Amino acid sequence: MTAVDDAFHGLRRMIGTGRLAAGQKFPPEAELCRELGVSRGSVREAVRMLAALGVVESRHGSGVYVSALRAADLVGTLQLTVDLLPLEGLLELYELRRVLEAHAAGLAAARGDDRLHEELDRLCAAMEATTDVEESAALDAEFHTAIARAGGNPTLVAFLGVLRTRSRSYQMFGLPAGPTIREVSNAAHRAITAAVAARDPAAAATAAGAHVAQTEAWLTQYQPDPSP
Repeated sequence: MTAVDDAFHGLRRMIGTGRLAAGQKFPPEAELCRELGVSRGSVREAVRMLAALGVVESRHGSGVYVSALRAADLVGTLQLTVDLLPLEGLLELYELRRVLEAHAAGLAAARGDDRLHEELDRLCAAMEATTDVEESAALDAEFHTAIARAGGNPTLVAFLGVLRTRSRSYQMFGLPAGPTIREVSNAAHRAITAAVAARDPAAAATAAGAHVAQTEAWLTQYQPDPSP
């Protein structure tokens, strides 16, 4: 390992063991260098790496602090790497997405209120009314995010958001088969909405899982290129 690796993993151990707790200020740089056996440059580079992961934050004129270490925030930093995945890698994640979207829909059916049902119905109507590719994708994301939020788990919302954002890079509504894909997708959204409104967790989970599985099948079949 390089000196930067030593510094990076040394700092991670300090945070992971609780020696440096959430919100705590880092010790002086010279002290860290002595303990880790590395140079100031290596410590600074390790801090930059941790900052990119959302683990630490630099406060101008004050120093470096451990972040709040909220699970949702740290999961959200996965976007940095998931956004680099080619389609083959994204498809490997779809098994996770099927399970998690189904779980989220089941939670929404169990915990959602009339406001959620009204919001989902509004989004379904908006998706059915538009043929614009970008608007359709944005409304689709809003629909699934509303369902995930209803479950009350911010980490689940963040992780599904990471997966969904990369999926939006592979648009299929603009393909020759786009109108058919949109029609089937809209029907799936209606099925999810109906199950959530009926407060039927099993039906909601089944509908959401089937919807994601269908999207995965389309991606596998059409192999779209990622949009810029």
